Amino acid sequence: MDMGLKGLKAIVTGGTKGIGRAVAETFAREGTDVAICARSAGEVEKTVAALKEFGVKATGRAIDVADRTALQSWVKDVAEEFGGIDILVGNVSALSMEDTEASWNLGFQVDLMHCVRMVEAAMPFLEKSKAASVVVISSVSGREVDLCAGPYGAFKAALVHYAKGLSFRYASKGLRANAVSPGDTDFEGSLWEPMKKDDPKLFAECLALSPIGRMATPQEIANGVVFLSSPAASFINGTNLVIDGALTRAVQL
Repeated sequence: MDMGLKGLKAIVTGGTKGIGRAVAETFAREGTDVAICARSAGEVEKTVAALKEFGVKATGRAIDVADRTALQSWVKDVAEEFGGIDILVGNVSALSMEDTEASWNLGFQVDLMHCVRMVEAAMPFLEKSKAASVVVISSVSGREVDLCAGPYGAFKAALVHYAKGLSFRYASKGLRANAVSPGDTDFEGSLWEPMKKDDPKLFAECLALSPIGRMATPQEIANGVVFLSSPAASFINGTNLVIDGALTRAVQL
């Protein structure tokens, strides 16, 4: 299936590991120019080099996405370097789970506001695109109360509402906005790694909640993200795609 991504220009935040890295690589395999950011300059440099091996333009910058000036300046620089922006994927999370004011503030700035600010900076370029798409990475923790209740779950739920609002406001201008809510996803450097080591009993209990007996791979989530971002999904707008292997029990109406 040709998703129509060749020659388009995408931005992926948190693109050096896990879901973000898989999303960036999948775009690159489809012929999409990709810009990534993350906090580690070394990891950004290595990832950009790997993306270029797919024969596309790739660029990246080490930034803190909670820094509005740095984030929006980077988005505008990418647009200038690439000659436009077609696709945004807001992937970064602070993984804030403590019920403290500092944790709530961090989750607000990183999980929610980085997506809002990125869209704001990119909007002049998205409005010129013939395939404009925004995908925000939410979580099943935004749908159900689980171990991540608190700041993480609340802001992941807010992201779904934000994407829905964007879809309604900008549909007439040709911009689509959707959310993807992954279930438990395991990879090198994930939050599950320390749990496997420090609390294997709790990890086993979490794993047992999955009807298919395993967690997702980043690539399984990326496949959904990239499809939703693509022209092949041209009439999918304002939805929340849950990719969880039947982990959640709630019926999405």
